[in-house]
Amino acid sequence: MAELATIARPYADALFKAATAGAGVDLGNTVAWVDELAAIAANPQLRQLADSPKATADQVFDVFTGVARSALPEMAKNFLRTVIDNGRLSALPEVAEQFRALVNRRNGSSDAVVYSAFPMDGAALADVGAALEKRFGRKLNLTVQQDESLIGGIRVVVGDEVLDTSVKARLEQMKAVLTA
Repeated sequence: MAELATIARPYADALFKAATAGAGVDLGNTVAWVDELAAIAANPQLRQLADSPKATADQVFDVFTGVARSALPEMAKNFLRTVIDNGRLSALPEVAEQFRALVNRRNGSSDAVVYSAFPMDGAALADVGAALEKRFGRKLNLTVQQDESLIGGIRVVVGDEVLDTSVKARLEQMKAVLTA
């Protein structure tokens, strides 16, 4: 979706400049509310409301602020009003992704998704995180998703890099060797 990425880029850049220029603005907090707004915008029912010609921009804004888990800071409200007024709610998830990439670039880190066959506790995740940071050579922001199809082990996705040490991957490798 190059078109959405093109639409989202100026919003992400402007938000990043505003967040880094403001005194006392916490980038971690900004990432959190941008992600929350993106998750709300991805909801099909809200999209249907926003696309309805009967719904006003103020009504859509009120629904967003009512659904948000916490009170939005003034910067978030201004940003949301701009996105709604310009009819760019569909680009909000992409804006959040690009904004996160800008913050990661500034911090010298990357987002990583760890897929595990079983739930991981904090200590296990910390151990895996330390090993992965050494392997990838940068700080990683880990999120965990359970995927029972892996049977055992983990699969890690960092950007376009994949490290697959799952039992499923090993079985598929063995199958390929045996059938070759």
